[in-house]
Amino acid sequence: MAIHKILRRSLSGEKRSTEVPKGHLAVYIGESEKKRFVIPLSYLNHPSFQELLCQAEEEFGFHHPMGGLTIPCSEDLFVDLTSRLRRA
Repeated sequence: MAIHKILRRSLSGEKRSTEVPKGHLAVYIGESEKKRFVIPLSYLNHPSFQELLCQAEEEFGFHHPMGGLTIPCSEDLFVDLTSRLRRA
């Protein structure tokens, strides 16, 4: 599955892996200026988050300019989504 390729590339390219707690993943969010977020891996199973991963694949393929997983959405949308996932 494409998501696994993205994650494998993202995890292998992440230079600051010591700063990411076990069971979490660093992602870069933003449309122009990118901001780094650390999220639980469990979010990757949620359909809403998988939609964001598909958008990332469409825009970047498997090459992510920040070296980690870059998701092309607004910071506000991402914060709203992760807040809802955290409460679920």
